[in-house]
Amino acid sequence: MLSVTNTEEVIFSPELVTKFKEIVSRYPEGKQKSALLPVLHLVQAEFGWVSAPAMDKVAQYLDIRPIEVYEVATFYTMFFLKPQGKYVLEVCRTGPCCLVGAEKIMKHIEQKLGVKEGQVTNDNLFSWRGVECLAACGFGPVLQIGPEYTFYENLTESKVDELIDNLKLTTAAKPVDQIS
Repeated sequence: MLSVTNTEEVIFSPELVTKFKEIVSRYPEGKQKSALLPVLHLVQAEFGWVSAPAMDKVAQYLDIRPIEVYEVATFYTMFFLKPQGKYVLEVCRTGPCCLVGAEKIMKHIEQKLGVKEGQVTNDNLFSWRGVECLAACGFGPVLQIGPEYTFYENLTESKVDELIDNLKLTTAAKPVDQIS
């Protein structure tokens, strides 16, 4: 994953532009705006979040106004508008999960990681947030961990500790040049 600030110019890799072209080619001439969602997903996968300069560059690439990109990126919660940790823990916070302990799990994650919702740990490994329904109401509390969005059900504090500790170990075991 590349690093980018909210003020520096964004340069899309040739590989990313090739993917953009393939996606845009799926739509009729003049309808390239239809490619906006998948293009934003690719940008986020490349940079870890969608900065204002990245949105401007997407608008330029798709030949649409920047506001059209901003409207979409700010509407959908799956797009991160500020840097996130390498792993994003998303806990379902809707009624059924809260009834079986989601709020307790979120408080535990905050204490375990030492950061509030939306913040990033000092080592840049983790951030977390409450999200709307993850469609596993009978198995709550649930969370998903991005960027791969692996799903975990029937959470307990000890299961959360194990997940976080395993992610730390996995990351520590990788040579520095392989950590994205």
